[in-house]
Amino acid sequence: MTRDPDPLPPDPEPDEEPTGYLAPTPPGVVTAWGVVGLVGGWLVHPVSEAVNDTALVVSWVQPGTLLLLAAAVAMTAWHTWRSVHVRRERLEPHRAVNRLVLGRASALVGALVAGGYAGYAVSWVGSEAELAGQRMLRSALAALCGLLIVAGGLLLERACRVRKRPPPP
Repeated sequence: MTRDPDPLPPDPEPDEEPTGYLAPTPPGVVTAWGVVGLVGGWLVHPVSEAVNDTALVVSWVQPGTLLLLAAAVAMTAWHTWRSVHVRRERLEPHRAVNRLVLGRASALVGALVAGGYAGYAVSWVGSEAELAGQRMLRSALAALCGLLIVAGGLLLERACRVRKRPPPP
């Protein structure tokens, strides 16, 4: 014998305002992701030397790719801002949610990546290794690009915000 699923609640009346809201990403959450990345990036150096007998090399491809990603997120934020706040166009709901999710994910993952590369750069401070300077420089640039991704993600998230409608007369 099968059981019918519980009926869905009725749809709200069209005149009712939505009661829920989504708050912007709190700075503490972004900072926490950055700290987790910092610790993880710092641990990569000794762990990779213990496992592979050599540390990981950071090439110019990593900061370049992160910079390209930051530019894409920033351009999306710019276009969204212009559409919603300057031209006063309405985004389709699914597009607005997609951009909001992209902004939040970019901010959090950007913080994790920035922290990871910063931790890896810090792990080379004071090292006498031959390529320590290169690894520090490239990791620091990659961390900076990660921060640009965070900024673009937060701007995109802010660009998705809409004004509250005035109450009906």
